[in-house]
Amino acid sequence: MYKSLIRPVLFLFDPEKVHHFTFALIKFVNKIPGVSMLCKRIYTVRDPRLEKEVFGLKFRNPVGLAAGFDKDARLFNELSGFGFGFIEIGTLTPKPQPGNPPKRLFRLRQDTALINRMGFNNGGVEDAVKRLRRNKGVLIGGNIGKNKVTPNEDAAEDYRICFEALYGHVDYFVVNVSSPNTPNLRALQDKEPLTKLLSGLQNHPLQKTGTKPVLLKIAPDLTEGQLTDIVHIVKDTGIAGVIATNTTISREGLHSKAKEETGGLSGKPLKNRSTEVIRFLSRESKGSFPIIGVGGIYSAEDAREKLDAGASLVQVYTGFIYEGPGLVKRINKGLLARG
Repeated sequence: MYKSLIRPVLFLFDPEKVHHFTFALIKFVNKIPGVSMLCKRIYTVRDPRLEKEVFGLKFRNPVGLAAGFDKDARLFNELSGFGFGFIEIGTLTPKPQPGNPPKRLFRLRQDTALINRMGFNNGGVEDAVKRLRRNKGVLIGGNIGKNKVTPNEDAAEDYRICFEALYGHVDYFVVNVSSPNTPNLRALQDKEPLTKLLSGLQNHPLQKTGTKPVLLKIAPDLTEGQLTDIVHIVKDTGIAGVIATNTTISREGLHSKAKEETGGLSGKPLKNRSTEVIRFLSRESKGSFPIIGVGGIYSAEDAREKLDAGASLVQVYTGFIYEGPGLVKRINKGLLARG
């Protein structure tokens, strides 16, 4: 029904406006008595075989919602009703910022993909914290970044501010230095600044009271040499793991006219490369740290491919938009069927 009736109508309109409309609709519908419970009954698959313990946290299933969908932590309680095992909010920055000017989100229908150049648009970390206080038991990841106006030499301070503000309200952290939409941000992936940044968070005084897992989200465009550096950095800093991967700046093999737009590409064209990165990291590290796989997951087979390559958990975003709210249920049922 979603792909045959609802999606064709939604895809007639600007994707960012559709995103806001959908958010408002889900929020409104969930206020109707009984709807939230009904949604969970329809979409949630509960089975002990799906449960996973990763970096000290227990996930009710291995399928999460990637960062970028619920940037400001406005809908995580309602979105969890679609069967997600965890929700990642953000990317959040210390100060509110509007992001890049519209139009900044594009559908590539022929390629079953999206291009975005949002630019960390968000209301600031403190604004999100107010809503996170109303969490109803959802396992939450906090994806953090730096403000656009903050020079790279001062970036560590931005990440520290977000880390401290979110510490009591999220279950794990994700350091985002891999978005292509903030100028010079990806330079922070270089070995020296990245090691310094991650060490600062890992050794923060708050971590002595009860360590929260810190993960690093990396770009799919890194070379094998850079990926090898990532393996060493994870080991040297003692962080919990890696999310592979963010969006790509590659446009190889695309057919849609919107391929000319600048920004990060997500969706099916990213599937093979993100799996390659997962497999390389897993092999190079000898499986010494967990990996969350994300990129081009549209089915249970896609998710299984990531898990077989070495991922411990997976996340969806663009696949959720193209395949609809039943995607998580289909993935979890498919994983159970495979055993």
